[in-house]
Amino acid sequence: MINDKLNKRENEVMRAVFSLSLGKERFLAAPCEILAALPSKVRIDEESLERTLRSLELDGYFQLISSERKGEKIYVVLMREAGLCYRRSDIQRRRSVAFKWGVGAIGACITFFIGVILRLIFK
Repeated sequence: MINDKLNKRENEVMRAVFSLSLGKERFLAAPCEILAALPSKVRIDEESLERTLRSLELDGYFQLISSERKGEKIYVVLMREAGLCYRRSDIQRRRSVAFKWGVGAIGACITFFIGVILRLIFK
């Protein structure tokens, strides 16, 4: 899957950028808009946001062009194929993690019940 290589911060920033894109291939976004789209639990400043956006750009999620509009920094974001299918790959990754947790929980329950049965047999 594509976003397996992203760390937690990159995933949150990519999720925010994807939500701002509204399915468009090209859009404008100010750093403050991206920061506002991040969940409140994520603490990130503009410099760190810039580094994260550049690393996502290098990973092929989008092309980022910095510009200024009325003295304010703004990004022109051109989504690439990996960026456009980010949501689908994120859902697949979450399903995979949930499946692994489910298999682990079922395995733990089976092990517990086998242990109880063995204790009853050899008591």
